[in-house]
Amino acid sequence: MKKFVFAALTCLSGMVVQAQEKSATFGESFTPQNVIPVNQLAQAVEGKDSAFVQTEGIVKEVCQNKGCWMRVDAGNGQEMLVRFKNYAFFVPKDAAGKKVILKGKAFEQKTSVAELRHYAEDAGKSKKEIAKIKKPEKSVRFVADGVILE
Repeated sequence: MKKFVFAALTCLSGMVVQAQEKSATFGESFTPQNVIPVNQLAQAVEGKDSAFVQTEGIVKEVCQNKGCWMRVDAGNGQEMLVRFKNYAFFVPKDAAGKKVILKGKAFEQKTSVAELRHYAEDAGKSKKEIAKIKKPEKSVRFVADGVILE
């Protein structure tokens, strides 16, 4: 009986450890609190310079050179560009499709055509796709202090 209980406890503790390993933190560690969906960030920064928040969404794209930026689905065909504070950390290049919780600063910014083309190049887009970028975009951006990737 003791062997059975020991084996059962060993299996259960393995499952607990496995459950904890499902997420990875990059940058500053934090505990998720008052997390808002990415599609509500525009309202959070409206009329302000910026807002320090925690937000969550699904990673759509990651820089394929270093993992130094990512785009998160913001709904309605929009994506939010996320960069990492002081270029201090990167995320895995295969993070697309995963849930992410971000802590940092959200703000609105107009992105130039040159910068949009640079990001498209980093993402591995074709020259034809890059050439289609002809006008700047105004969007919510995010500078993350910390990232939890699930």
